[in-house]
Amino acid sequence: MAPSFDMTRRAALHFLAATPVLANTTTARAAPLAPSYAVTTPIHIHSLSLRVRDLEKMSYFYTAVMGLDVLSTGPDEASLGKDNKVLVRLIKRPDDELDDPTTAGLYHTAFLMPTREDLGRWLILAYTNGVPFTGFSDHSVSEALYLNDPEGNGIEVYADRPHQGWKWVDNRVVMGSYQLDLDSLVEGLPKEASLPYSAPSGFRIGHIHMRVGDTQLAQDFYVKATGLDLTALIGNETAAFFSNGRYHHHVGANIWHSRNAGQRPQNMSGLEDAAFSVQPGLMDGLRERLMAHGADIRDSGNILETLDPWGTKIRFIAS
Repeated sequence: MAPSFDMTRRAALHFLAATPVLANTTTARAAPLAPSYAVTTPIHIHSLSLRVRDLEKMSYFYTAVMGLDVLSTGPDEASLGKDNKVLVRLIKRPDDELDDPTTAGLYHTAFLMPTREDLGRWLILAYTNGVPFTGFSDHSVSEALYLNDPEGNGIEVYADRPHQGWKWVDNRVVMGSYQLDLDSLVEGLPKEASLPYSAPSGFRIGHIHMRVGDTQLAQDFYVKATGLDLTALIGNETAAFFSNGRYHHHVGANIWHSRNAGQRPQNMSGLEDAAFSVQPGLMDGLRERLMAHGADIRDSGNILETLDPWGTKIRFIAS
């Protein structure tokens, strides 16, 4: 989704100063949490790869600020994740042009916190360490914070409300963009402000939101070719949302800045590929759907690779 309003850093710090928090206290979890609903569906987001111009700066941001762990590194790439699961792979491309928001590509990566409390703790930490935000929204199904990474890639950090309470009408989920209750989100939480941050166990990519040239083409690809369900159309069909297993959305696709965009330029920073985790028993059916749709497929058995209508690499991993 998109943020509903902006807040300056000065206003944010005023908000934090006026909100009751607990100093120098910590709260331990009694037991591991169950996986977030977003990653329990048969098809869900696995990971993504970003082309980056400054590998060191981007690695620092995604580890120290977003809280990912370094799982492996090489001279030209770094694999970052949580719980020994790769979530983001950074690929060094210093000569790339900077991502252009009017082209097809990544609108934002949405990192899902296991709990609302985790989201509030991260909000306090981010504000007190000068992280600039672009907006905040209550989407009915979730509460979300928005920002950009150092190279302009959009990021959403969010926590879902219990899926049992989501409202569906004619197989469409009811979502909106309303003012987020920031006071409620941080009330009573410890003022933990030091970096580096370590994300909690269970931190995952809950969904990805893409910039596309045409939302109908996006529907043809994500529904007809990959088998996801259309869960929402908003803004006179300028944005479409897709999921598996009645999650609110694993994929968003909008034309807000990229209407009629063509093939994504190859030598541009930003999204290199997006990967889905697929239950192994669904891979044969997915392969057949992609072939029936006329998609070019690179098939290595446990991994299917194709391109979306704008040339972005999409991977399906049996796992």
